[in-house]
Amino acid sequence: MTAPPPPPSTGRELSSPPTDGISNLRFSNHSDHLLVSSWDKSVRLYDASANALRGEFMHGGPVLDCCFHDDSSGFSACADHTVRRLVFNYNREDVLGRHDAPVRCVEYSYGTGQVITGSWDKTLKCWDPRGASGQERSLVGTYSQPERVYSLSLVGNRLVVATAGRHVNVYDLRNMSQPEQRRESSLKYQTRCVRCYPNGTGYALSSVEGRVAMEFFDLSEAGQSKKYAFKCHRKSEAGRDIVYPVNAIAFHPIYGTFATGGCDGYVNVWDGNNKKRLYQYTKYPTSIAALSFSRDGRLLAVASSYTYEEGDKDHEPDAIFVRSVNEVEVKPKPKALPNPAT
Repeated sequence: MTAPPPPPSTGRELSSPPTDGISNLRFSNHSDHLLVSSWDKSVRLYDASANALRGEFMHGGPVLDCCFHDDSSGFSACADHTVRRLVFNYNREDVLGRHDAPVRCVEYSYGTGQVITGSWDKTLKCWDPRGASGQERSLVGTYSQPERVYSLSLVGNRLVVATAGRHVNVYDLRNMSQPEQRRESSLKYQTRCVRCYPNGTGYALSSVEGRVAMEFFDLSEAGQSKKYAFKCHRKSEAGRDIVYPVNAIAFHPIYGTFATGGCDGYVNVWDGNNKKRLYQYTKYPTSIAALSFSRDGRLLAVASSYTYEEGDKDHEPDAIFVRSVNEVEVKPKPKALPNPAT
């Protein structure tokens, strides 16, 4: 009996992928279930370990984001202006509510039990999914933003909102009346992605111009002295620097290191504390649209999906790869200690 061939260096490709651009993918906090939203108007639930499609909901327009509620249900943010709850094991969906423009981001807070959505209508809305039988009962509050919302991230009770115009608002979910901090991105170009550090001390923010900024919530001089930015997802060709958008950031849940994915088709792993790149995976077929580590950090889901940064052109099919993560790829390397004086 011959052994099965090892998975390719890109990881195992999931069967039944979306048929158009992948807007996001996320692992469950409870299992290896993977939720995937797409421009093909679908949200799909996969069992990533078994490589099986467990369910699918179709929407009235492209789905721009999704997140889990529990292991078999989630929420979706749709370009048809709706926010939906999707219950896969009962094949049931309901509309939590609506924005006045496409809904770009959705997050679920386990701490407050609320759904938070950000839209191109320049608002943030908080919903109580327990009141979902009527929109008036489920909407908790609407909070104006300086511009269209591009990315959201949650850690504990902190919510970071990144908008067009390089604005960043930091909220405490327990008091949403106004931002705790109003900031501007330290990067010169449009924000693509914001993700909070798992330890709750700050956030990483990426831009369309091949850079990532490492920011800290502590506004003291000592706290702000730790912030920095670095270049990534670039290459030199014939003496010219070619710079790619950094679409995705995902933190490793155990080690606090993080992966970035760019339109160059590469996934890099970084040690933010020691300011070092730990690993670069083999190039993927096309742009990296989204990344997610599983709850135990053993798996990394990679959306290889053209993001139209060069307009409409022939491109590789949209695909989801699930790779096993080796500790050497994500574990910070110990700092070399200086030799003691002899």
